[in-house]
Amino acid sequence: MLLEGMKLEQLKEYFPFLVPLIILEFVLLFFTIRHILTHSTYKRGNRTIWMIVAIVGMNMIGPILYFTLGKEDE
Repeated sequence: MLLEGMKLEQLKEYFPFLVPLIILEFVLLFFTIRHILTHSTYKRGNRTIWMIVAIVGMNMIGPILYFTLGKEDE
């Protein structure tokens, strides 16, 4: 019980920093999925591959990979 209390206290300490980061992750994921679904051409791969990469690599890695490697320059 004491160990759980310590973890909860540590989480409360980092909470003000975690909330904006979590919001940023979801906004970036939403924008990435929207972009993938509305565009049909990609530098590498296809729509299915980029949807899998964006969703599986949700914590910023997937969307960043898409925008650096997959997004076709307009």
